[in-house]
Amino acid sequence: MAPILAVLWIALHPSENIWPHLLATTLPRYLANTAVLCLGVGVMSAAVGAGAAWLISMYRFPFSGVLEWLLLLPLAIPAYVGAYALVDFLDYSGPVQGALREAFGWTSARDYWFPQVRSRAAAVLVLGASLYPYVYLLARTAFREQPGGSYEVARALGAGPFGLFWRVGLPLARPAIVAGAAIAMMETVADFGVVDYFGVQTLTTGIFTTWLEAGNAGGAAQIAGVILAVVVALLALEKIGRRNARYYQSARQPRPIIRHRLNGAAGWAATALCAAPFALGFVLPVAVIGSHAAANPEGWFGPGLVRALGNTLMVGALAATLTVLGAMFMVYGVRLSGRRLPRLLLPLTTIGYAAPGAVLAVGILIPLAALDHRLADGWLALTGTDPGLILTGSAAAVVLAYIVRFFAIAEGAADTAFGRISPSLPMAARSLGRTAGGALRAVYLPLMRGTVGSALLLVFVDCVKELPATMLLRPFNYETLATRVHEKASLENLGDAAPAALLVMAVGLAAVALLARANLAPRD
Repeated sequence: MAPILAVLWIALHPSENIWPHLLATTLPRYLANTAVLCLGVGVMSAAVGAGAAWLISMYRFPFSGVLEWLLLLPLAIPAYVGAYALVDFLDYSGPVQGALREAFGWTSARDYWFPQVRSRAAAVLVLGASLYPYVYLLARTAFREQPGGSYEVARALGAGPFGLFWRVGLPLARPAIVAGAAIAMMETVADFGVVDYFGVQTLTTGIFTTWLEAGNAGGAAQIAGVILAVVVALLALEKIGRRNARYYQSARQPRPIIRHRLNGAAGWAATALCAAPFALGFVLPVAVIGSHAAANPEGWFGPGLVRALGNTLMVGALAATLTVLGAMFMVYGVRLSGRRLPRLLLPLTTIGYAAPGAVLAVGILIPLAALDHRLADGWLALTGTDPGLILTGSAAAVVLAYIVRFFAIAEGAADTAFGRISPSLPMAARSLGRTAGGALRAVYLPLMRGTVGSALLLVFVDCVKELPATMLLRPFNYETLATRVHEKASLENLGDAAPAALLVMAVGLAAVALLARANLAPRD
């Protein structure tokens, strides 16, 4: 919680209070754009994710078994990569407008009208296409777990296909849909790459502008405090939406849902509806970025790419290892202690996941830089040599931000894994003379090996894709794959950005494959 508390302290005690200036000038615009983006992405992700989950869960149609897995793949594509691909595809020099000019004989942009590509609406489209799998994954599980008898009764009472969805399926799955939409909206608040590339001024871009361009850390902390308030409001909204609702299942094993086959035009229409978000969120970015990588093979051999790959692997692997080890230590310690206070404190360690990377960067870098200077001054006074900036001059701050940001993933995986193991097994080990550590090594770890590996992979993938915290906390001239992609694409150099983007997507695909294996049940 230290970075969150540091942000609040700096915001309330800035060296130069620009709060009145922010309220009178930029803050209303930042808030309005952020609110519009959140609302648009929330509605789009809920509609697309819940609709696709309903079709996949309730019907059989051409390629439904393949689409069931393919609909998850946009999770592997960072939203900022999707933004670069969309602009390259639809821009004036892109293939779409080029084909239109050739087909109709137009010679310049004055001869025809085309929607503005770099706009707020395009940002909603890109973010929605990237984030809808959060809703799809949760909604599909909710639809799949509903008893088939409810739908049989509704059909007997005359409900048609739309009535089944609107009056039975949607109300029962509402908690899952709301939870997924809330996650998508929080990711929208945290986004920097998409809104910066499209020129949409949001609260997150305001942190970069106020801190890096205006040099006002206190103002950046004040904007970060507003972001925290928005995130808390989203979490509260999600809780309030489910406050008075109760969703119980029968104690008896319910009959599973029998999926109905859609034939002819209806079946192909369902295929098209499910294929459209997959094409926009995955096929388009992979095709565009892949074509640039193929057209510029020399980009694979640049020294900058190798250095960025090495830095990414180093900080990602270190952060993932420390995060998972810390989560296992804390979860196991809480279970051993049997005390109430540790159980109450453990959920607080996951608060960083709700905080955007830019907010954590403010809360980490400013206090850490002050500590760094004091350590350097003390060492200089004792030895007469200047050690430089030990913490902020290295990748230590980046690793710390990753640990705070993604600790919730590792903690959730560890808690689930420990809960699946019967208490009698470690008790037997302890009765045979094993210590608590010995029981962990001999009993828990062998049975948790798969979950621990999954947690390591998921945390590593999120570290590879994280952009705002990395950009603010990295040392001078320190590049990762994410920052390389952003910098090259911002200079309209997709040829050099493509290899790094493909590497980021390849890492993401490994995590999506793991999620698909864990969450997609076999078809009936």
